[in-house]
Amino acid sequence: MSAKYIFQLRREQRRPALPGKIVIGQGDTETTTRVLLKLLGYLLFFRDRLQIEARLDNDSIPFAPDLVQLDYELRPALWVECGECSVAKLDKLAVKVPEAEIWILKPSVPAAEHLLELMARHDLRRQRYGIIGLDADMFGELVELLRTRNEVFWFSGRFDPPQLQFDFNGLWFDAPFRVWRF
Repeated sequence: MSAKYIFQLRREQRRPALPGKIVIGQGDTETTTRVLLKLLGYLLFFRDRLQIEARLDNDSIPFAPDLVQLDYELRPALWVECGECSVAKLDKLAVKVPEAEIWILKPSVPAAEHLLELMARHDLRRQRYGIIGLDADMFGELVELLRTRNEVFWFSGRFDPPQLQFDFNGLWFDAPFRVWRF
């Protein structure tokens, strides 16, 4: 692991209650972009039993999720990929985690649109994936503000209409994002 980022979390609403802090490790080959995508994915999809980089004890699933929520039988109910993810992996995920919602979080709308084109070209299963493209300018500012210790006040993240509102290290963000179903 090349770095570790600590995020002190606070929330506008009390329910569901966020943990006071989360720690996201940056692997040797990972970028800060991926660290921030994991943070935003965690906040946007937050629910009971949501885990970051959980190790799955399931030999039939050869992948490690960026974010996952397991059901009570320890099967993935939600699987979120953050940043780079191959189309081949997405194709296999649709089979390996058949009951799970599968989401891919991208740092910009053009990156999300490029993935959608690749998915269509490779004829991936339809109605299995959700893709989110964040506002590139907002995301660029987040990268500049990232420190090893960070303060996050999460106001809201909603899908209808797609909008993020939060304070990150003293700077307020209110930005739309795009959502596609594939």
